[in-house]
Amino acid sequence: MTMRLSAPFGTRIKRDTRVFFSFNGTRLNGFEGDTVASALLAADVQLMSRSFKYHRPRLGLTFAGDDAATLVTIDHRANCFADTEILCQAMEVTSQNHLGSLGHDLGAAIGLLARFLPVGFYYKAFYRPKGIWELWAKFFRRSAGLGRINPSKQKVVPRTKRYLHVDHLVVGGGYHGMRAALDIANDGKSVLLVEQDPVLGGSLLYSRIDPEGVVAGRLAQELIGQIETNNNIEVMTTAHCNGWYADHYVPILQGHNLFRIRASGVTLATGSLEQPAVFRNNDLPGVMLGSGVQRLVHLYGVKAGHRAVIIAGNDEAYGLALDLLDADIEVAAIIELRAEPVKSGTRSALMESVVERGVRIITGAEPHAAVARRGHLSAIQLRGQTSREVHVAQYEPLETIECDLLCSSVGFLPQYQIPCQAGARLRFDEEDNCFTLDGLPPGFQLAGSITGKWGLDELAPDPNHSWPIFPHPQGKEFVDQDEDLQIVDIVNAVADGFTHVQLVKRYSTVGMGPSQGRHSALATAKITAAANRTTIDETGVTTARPPLRAEPLAVSAGEVFFPARLSSMHEAHSKLGAQFLHAGTWYRPACYPRSGEDRIACIEREVISVRRNVGMIDLSTLGGIDIRGPDASELLNRLYTGGFKGLAIGKSKYALMCNEAGVVIDDGVAARLAETHFYVTATTTGVENVYRQMLKWNVQWQLDVDITNVTGAYCVVNLAGPKSKEVLARLTTTDLDEDAFPYLGVREGEVAGIPARLLRVGFVGELGYEIHVPQTFGRHLWEALAAVGARFDIAPFGVEAQRLLRLEKGHIIIGQDTDAMTHLRELEMSWAVSRKKPFFIGDRTTAEIDTTRMTRRLAGFTVESANRMDVPQESHLVLEGDRMAGRVTSAAYSPTLDKIVGLAYVPATSAEGDTITIRVDHGHGLQATLCELPFYDPQTERQRVPDISVAVIEETLAERTSLISGSRSDLENGVVIVDRTLSDRCGIRGRTAASWLESLSMLVPDKPNRAQVQKDGTLLARLSVGEFLFLGSSNYLGSHPDGADSNYSLPRADSHAWLVVSGAHSRELLQAVCSIDLRPRSFLDGDVAQTLMFGISVILIQSEGIFHLCADITSSQYLYDALGESINSMSIEMMLKLP
Repeated sequence: MTMRLSAPFGTRIKRDTRVFFSFNGTRLNGFEGDTVASALLAADVQLMSRSFKYHRPRLGLTFAGDDAATLVTIDHRANCFADTEILCQAMEVTSQNHLGSLGHDLGAAIGLLARFLPVGFYYKAFYRPKGIWELWAKFFRRSAGLGRINPSKQKVVPRTKRYLHVDHLVVGGGYHGMRAALDIANDGKSVLLVEQDPVLGGSLLYSRIDPEGVVAGRLAQELIGQIETNNNIEVMTTAHCNGWYADHYVPILQGHNLFRIRASGVTLATGSLEQPAVFRNNDLPGVMLGSGVQRLVHLYGVKAGHRAVIIAGNDEAYGLALDLLDADIEVAAIIELRAEPVKSGTRSALMESVVERGVRIITGAEPHAAVARRGHLSAIQLRGQTSREVHVAQYEPLETIECDLLCSSVGFLPQYQIPCQAGARLRFDEEDNCFTLDGLPPGFQLAGSITGKWGLDELAPDPNHSWPIFPHPQGKEFVDQDEDLQIVDIVNAVADGFTHVQLVKRYSTVGMGPSQGRHSALATAKITAAANRTTIDETGVTTARPPLRAEPLAVSAGEVFFPARLSSMHEAHSKLGAQFLHAGTWYRPACYPRSGEDRIACIEREVISVRRNVGMIDLSTLGGIDIRGPDASELLNRLYTGGFKGLAIGKSKYALMCNEAGVVIDDGVAARLAETHFYVTATTTGVENVYRQMLKWNVQWQLDVDITNVTGAYCVVNLAGPKSKEVLARLTTTDLDEDAFPYLGVREGEVAGIPARLLRVGFVGELGYEIHVPQTFGRHLWEALAAVGARFDIAPFGVEAQRLLRLEKGHIIIGQDTDAMTHLRELEMSWAVSRKKPFFIGDRTTAEIDTTRMTRRLAGFTVESANRMDVPQESHLVLEGDRMAGRVTSAAYSPTLDKIVGLAYVPATSAEGDTITIRVDHGHGLQATLCELPFYDPQTERQRVPDISVAVIEETLAERTSLISGSRSDLENGVVIVDRTLSDRCGIRGRTAASWLESLSMLVPDKPNRAQVQKDGTLLARLSVGEFLFLGSSNYLGSHPDGADSNYSLPRADSHAWLVVSGAHSRELLQAVCSIDLRPRSFLDGDVAQTLMFGISVILIQSEGIFHLCADITSSQYLYDALGESINSMSIEMMLKLP
């Protein structure tokens, strides 16, 4: 039987387009514009889901996406609201939460045990004997709750986050929302109007406010027409405001997109939510809210029943009655809960019209219980009106009225959640029987019924019945239909001592379902107040926290951005067949396997090559921090364990850092380049923390230093092996003799025609040189080393070989051989501590640790004549009998030593020569012997390589390369991106930098975050009081300020990529991915912003209508690709135009 009404009912459906779908395998059809729920009801489907706890039959209550009764699975997407999901062709809809079929749910047997499952029963049972809860939990999760996710069936849907800035945000597209938007827009402000439905109009599209039923529709058309012609108003439909945060930061959820709105002001016109009457069996299919029935009739042309009874607590019920009569639905009776309105002379126009049409109005009665037949409403039993109590013992039975539709219209609750998130206070006026909101923050306004005032003129009578709660001696009057909570559950929660409404929620779970209390908060407050013998205002409602509605985690996460960092040699590694691994956000070559070579064989080959000949490894991922100033050595002295004040210029020193607890957190090398200039390296994943630590401590100490993270500015190659000096000597004029360039020495010169910084190191246990060059010269350096080194059988080696080489030498890796508790004494690294200085971070704790009993230490071990397959893995346990005594941190087979070597934490009392047992895979015990470190070259003889003489230095033409490949000119979407990374640019920093630039006749911006175009076209941006950035050619580029009044150059040409974004829609593109307000009147010509895009720091400059982006050069390819993907994923025509 079809339940579809003919036109003019069904304003949202297109009757000429059929949409076919299936429900639980049954083929059905609806119309374009239908929701899944409206199509099911039109097909006379009388059962849509089962309740969470008792598996009771459910059909729907609100038909506005506000209750759990319409939760279904659609095309393998669980927990979709059928009453808001638009019907699509070939949809596969299945019901949820039933054991067996929907119609014959075996889980309904739980309802027979309801008396044995009181509120909070799970706190009182199922926990004995110990551990039994884990078994019960599986049963409960299977038999109750939401739908199930099938990961293999999930579709990958693009989900984006976008930023938007407006003068004013209006949430709610009903009468008062549209009216507010027009008033604000007519004052010249830009307005974003957000509406949750597909079209504007709100309740005007389905409610009846006059007997003839024409006023609401006419008003809607007039206001929508004015909105459409107002250029200051942008409309976003099918969108939900999901919360409020400080300074009017509002998340708007629209489909798979999350808009992060920043507004100068917010007006909330979201109206009120109709509340259900509470009586026995009020959850049966066929029991609905009056507004829900009106939505079905007017918007989708669906009859929810044939014979209706209306429970009336306000005049809205009579508008509903007229709508039902017009839809050819018999109104058997109206149960009028009030006394005064039915008297002649006090009736409203709507009531008079209903009386004229002969509808029976029953007074002095109230609902007693709904009666079911075959799981659906069949009648309503009435009784005489009782007192306002939470229990009823005596009552006067009245008649039973047959019906298949029972509508309630007894009251409304303002949508208080978002105002309360903004700091408002929800109050209840006992005299007027309504809620009000006060204490709103500046710029936050309310309009319409959310204020507690009713009607178009906000002067209509209060529509709330004071006590629409009708207890039944046998219960089953559901307060929260999501959680199957009855009146007695709330009363018993209070009786159990949970008297505060917040505790009632936690104990009973009321308001914790998908509706989040939208249809239970008012009744809960009234019942709790009655049980406590307090007022509703004193009781209050539960706290509302964002998100307001269920928000898919994928939407919250948005697009998956991995801010990949690549060195300028990445392309060369790829051509060599490198296998990459992630080190933080860096891509690092793990190894370079040859054809037919497995990973282990590849690593061992690379190790042998370094030991016998020469190898080169890309170390660009190492952290680099530039420290300058009179107190530079003092800063390092305080931060690191060693002493640095006496470090000679041109020398480097191992730098070990601890935290206040004496725990080792990072290490590296500190090189002194000048009296007041140090260059410090750090671990790949630790440099950001080290940089933060330096800044944090110097804020406290106020030393005269300047600290800059220059990690991305330099490309680093470690040339290692006995023939490394022979290779390097052919590419540099720097004297490499032992006396001129000793171990741990630092020199600056040229390599392959490139300005370079050379550090003599020995991390892998061989003669080695770290070559630091500007990032854009990295590829040239790599190719030059490979070409010259070919005659010495040079070979690249990756991270895996480097780890094995350093292990043979007994060097630790922070984070692998250390943990969150490791201190210096455990590492036997007291030699790295200077006791000649006043203090260092962690000094006091370290001194105390030295006087206490140590329980473990990091020791070396070997396994002689072992099978390569027996190599212990990281975290394999060291055993003493059956007891854990330590763990392995590093282990590998050494091709150099032909045995397994490793590091492990062992008992502090163990000594070299002792045997330990390591439990490897499959429980096998491996016997290992403790030994002294290092395993290889204990006398450091490999650093002593004879001096050589090279007659001819190889001449190479140094060539810079950008890390960005490809070009983009998307004229169709009006966006052009140009890579200018190889163009001239540089930076200057210093206390007197501004005056120094003025002395060079520069046009200096008068304040930070401003830019000025110079006479020669150079763009000079002021990033802070003492830091400037030049973009483009300039006479300044030949004038280096180092040493002039404490000013110095920054390597911006090598640390930052430069992208130019232009075109008609460039502003819209950047606004979508940037939190800064880029509207023309907010982000002016010459403005500079330092912000985040796609998770990386970006300097954004606008000059003459063009946007300049400067970002870490190692992330430039990632930034470029992300911008391109944003252009492709966003239809510019569909984006909101920025006013």
